[in-house]
Amino acid sequence: MAQLRSACQRERYSELERAGLIQMFEFSLELAWKTLKDWLAEEGFQVATPREAIRQSFEAGLLPEEDAQLLLEALRQRNLLAHTYREELAETAVESIKRRYFPVLERLLRRLQTR
Repeated sequence: MAQLRSACQRERYSELERAGLIQMFEFSLELAWKTLKDWLAEEGFQVATPREAIRQSFEAGLLPEEDAQLLLEALRQRNLLAHTYREELAETAVESIKRRYFPVLERLLRRLQTR
């Protein structure tokens, strides 16, 4: 998260820096859902996929509905980025990561740290 935070604070990106920001987002989202999965397992829930982990976390009260929806959206964005590379998609993704997905990942981190 520290690396993603640092990358999100930049105003401009070279092509390589933009790719790095996207990669940090993908790593952070992967760690987030796997951490949710582990937390849920400790609480007695069984989940196998990122979507299940996010939905079950909402149902268990760990995530508010808005954050669960944003994380599901981030997951769709990550899947799209992982399977397709288009310049315009990458540029749009950077803004979404900075304005929508990084803040929700930070809120999740704070929630998990207090548990």
